[in-house]
Amino acid sequence: MLASMQRRAAAPAVSSRAKPAVPRAPVVVRRSALAVVAAASFTPPTVAETKAKFFQGFSKPIASIYSTVLQELLVQQHFMRYSKTYKYNEIYALGFVSVYEQILESLPESERAAIFTSYVNALGEDPERYRRDAQRIESAAGSLSGPDGLTPDANGNDVQKALAAMSADAAAGKASYNKFVAIGLFRLLELTGAKEPAALEKLVKAAGIKPENVNRDLLMYKGVLSKLAAAKEMMKEFMEREKRKQAEREAAKAAKAEGKPVEAQA
Repeated sequence: MLASMQRRAAAPAVSSRAKPAVPRAPVVVRRSALAVVAAASFTPPTVAETKAKFFQGFSKPIASIYSTVLQELLVQQHFMRYSKTYKYNEIYALGFVSVYEQILESLPESERAAIFTSYVNALGEDPERYRRDAQRIESAAGSLSGPDGLTPDANGNDVQKALAAMSADAAAGKASYNKFVAIGLFRLLELTGAKEPAALEKLVKAAGIKPENVNRDLLMYKGVLSKLAAAKEMMKEFMEREKRKQAEREAAKAAKAEGKPVEAQA
């Protein structure tokens, strides 16, 4: 009987040793809840909302040759802008401004500026910052004597500081790469007069970016510009034909009013 009482008395001690595992469950639940809250707090606008904001900012009609390209670009940039890894930098700004200016170079400057403002505002960013940073980096790169000056240096000129920041982010695993960064790097080389593929590879590696990614995006960029150039040429030919036809119609109308015979037009 004494042995039985001793066994019953010892039983709670075994149970108490199992209890420390119990409090762990609420900790896991709290961590899970925090992850859900963090995910819920990242609620970027939809593509439709971004496009609607753009057209609200610039409500005038845009020629279809430009409107199509702009909308495609806006959709692509929407996903870049609202990626969780997105990080603005001056090289990115230079790349985007360069692309934008080349696409809409045929439009009047005032119209280009108005569309640019609406476009960048639609992405929730500052158009003046884009312009200011792109001009500053472009000016600094243009003052260099050659591509050798395009080296990351936190204490150097504006270009070198921007490259140093990109290199540091890449080393820390925080790089935010996209095609506008590739175009910005290519533009830097253009400004220094460099045309050799080796110069591009050296610059890209110094910035902590994979050369194959840059080469791929630059090829796509050149393809877009080629298609746009072809579309512009077709538009130019169309406008010239319309002007000739309009002149012929006006000449025929004037001849008819004067009672002169109207010559058949080819």
